[in-house]
Order: sequence, then C-alpha cells, then structure tokens
Amino acid sequence: MRLKDCHSFSDFRELARRRLPSPIFNYIDGAADDESTYDRNTKSFEDCDLVPSVLRGVENIDMSVEILGQKLEMPIYCSPTALQRVFHHDGENAVAAAADKYGTLFGVSSLGTVSLSEVRKQYSGPQCYQFYFHKDRELNQVMLENAKNAKVDVMMLTVDTITGGNRERDLKTGFSIPFKLSLSGITQFAIKPMWALNYLTHKKFSLPQLDDHVDMSDGPISIGRYFTEMLDPCLNWDDVAKMVEYWDGQFCLKGVMSVEDAKKAVDIGCTGIVISNHGGRQLDGSRSPFDQLSEIVDAVGDDIDVIMDSGIQRGTHVLKALSMGAKAVGGGRFYLFALAAAGQHGVERALELMKSEIERDMRLMGVSSVSELNRENLRFR
Repeated sequence: MRLKDCHSFSDFRELARRRLPSPIFNYIDGAADDESTYDRNTKSFEDCDLVPSVLRGVENIDMSVEILGQKLEMPIYCSPTALQRVFHHDGENAVAAAADKYGTLFGVSSLGTVSLSEVRKQYSGPQCYQFYFHKDRELNQVMLENAKNAKVDVMMLTVDTITGGNRERDLKTGFSIPFKLSLSGITQFAIKPMWALNYLTHKKFSLPQLDDHVDMSDGPISIGRYFTEMLDPCLNWDDVAKMVEYWDGQFCLKGVMSVEDAKKAVDIGCTGIVISNHGGRQLDGSRSPFDQLSEIVDAVGDDIDVIMDSGIQRGTHVLKALSMGAKAVGGGRFYLFALAAAGQHGVERALELMKSEIERDMRLMGVSSVSELNRENLRFR
C-alpha cells in the first residue's frame, strides 16, 4: 500500500498501521477506557442527514471561513497535537508546511517537538499555540511570554486535561515520553526498520517548550501520568481570566462541553471556544461534540466563535457541523495518520482530499459558500 492508494481516513489509518511500530500507532489510534466516546464522536454524524438543494448554480465554490481573527481557505484546520516527531521525523514542520500550502490554521502544542518560535519564523500562515497549564506557574508565564514574543495569532488553552485520561492501550504497550527503545519492546521496532532508522538518524527528540523547566531525568513517563503529575488540577476561571487579560488578543478555550462553561468563557473575554472531548482520550462516556453543538451555538453563537473538533473524518462531517452553527472544525487523527504514513506529502494529501470532498459535497448540497449552510440542510433520524 502506497500514499497514492490512500483515498480516505481509513486508508491513511491503515498505511500508518503498516509503517509504525505498534506502541506509536496505538498512541495515535487509542482513547480512554472502553473507547466508547471515541467511537461515538464519529458515529454521532450518522444520526444526522443532509438535505440537498438542486438547480442552484454552484460553479464557483467559496469554502473560506473567518475564525479567531484569521481567514482560513478551508473550514477545517490541523488541531495542535503533541509529540509529532515521534510519528514522523519531520513532525510539526511537515504539518506547518502543508497547512501553509492550503491556507489553514496549524498549531504547536506545549508538548510539541519543535520550537514554537522557529516554526513561527518559517511559516507565515495562521498559527495557534495549544497551552497546557502546569503546576509550575513560572513555566506557565515563560510559555505565555514566548508565545507572545513569537507573535502567535491565537492562544488556545486546553482545559480538559487537568488529570490524565485512562489510556489503556498506552499502558499495555508502554508508550511513554521521551520515547525510548527498550529490550522488551525491541521486536516491535525491529519489524518496522524504516521508522527506527529515521528516528535514530534525525534530530534528537526533545520538547523545546519544556526542556528548560521540566526534569525528565527520572526516565520516561506515560502521557496520562504526565497530565496527572505535571498539570495543575487547581486551574480555575480566575486563573484563565488573568491569562486572557495578559494575552490581550485572540484567546480560545479548547475542551468546553457545557452551555454554562461556554457562557463563562464569554464573560471572561475569550474570543473562541472549541467544543471538544479531546478525541475521546480523556473522559470516556462523555457526550460527543457534535451532539452538544446545537445547544452551545444557540446559547453563545452570537457572542463568541464556536468551533468543534473530535470525530471529523469526512467532508460531509464538516458540512454537518457548519450547518449546525460551528464556525469551523478542527481535526487531529485525520492528518496525524497521514503524517505518520508519509510526512509532509501525507498531510498535503489528507488536506487535498478533504478540500476536494468539501468542494464536491457543497456542490451536491446546492451551496456555493459556507455562509449558505444552516440547519434547514439537516434532519435527524
């Protein structure tokens, strides 16, 4: 199977499965507990049908959107995720280059494997910073200042990770950071020699945003343990309000799932929220973002940019979310599997296929611009 054989999310997933050592593939693919929320995130779209209109004259399609002060050429962006150079040696640089080419938003995580400032210098497209709030308040301030100095467009504070989700696949495979080959796991890497060769012959793994502040000398730790031990469970609305005031720009909360919390985000001056359950990787049994989208849009959609992520695999999923009132959608696994499978070329192909799907589906829906999408396009079973 080659990249040119990939035509869908499932194809990229399969190619990544074939090329990645099992612990790494399962880190991307896995979720919390029984993974029921992960499963529901995509299946929620199946309970909703699109109602197309015909004879509308849809030769010219405009799928651009404006969110958080940024114009995107397509209504889906690459959600910032951790540890990308573990998946492919080019990591965030590959994703940034692909997102820049397609005119969409890209982000670096606090657990990113490239320097935020270096990526910002290389690529001029819209960028956000996914911020994890640590127990070390000095580290939080340094990261805020670094992002501000780098002139990042959007601060995106993740608020659903005050403790680690129970990611049982990681516990079974021993996946940890920094990544480390062990004798017990060497067989899994020996059968994927190209990944191991690339990992060992390229730039040494690091976490540039954290290296000067987080001591990893005690050895690798799981992602769940990192969240539980390093991130601050005391984070509250007053803390976030101070961050919003300091940032004094586009500030987005990622991980909002209730109307009450969405209203609080408006009250403290946030300019956007991402309705998200972290791709099912935190609280298993939580509601899917698409199921929750309408009531949050109805409550705050006129006051703040409402975005959603989790579960997006198809262009029709994007159109359903936009019709429900989301300003845009974010995706993680849809480009991470492609990154793992083929680096920048893989991410570009994933974005190109998604763009083609959205364009084709908009024509089939009888709309020429995103602004024409609304709930009249939808029916629920």
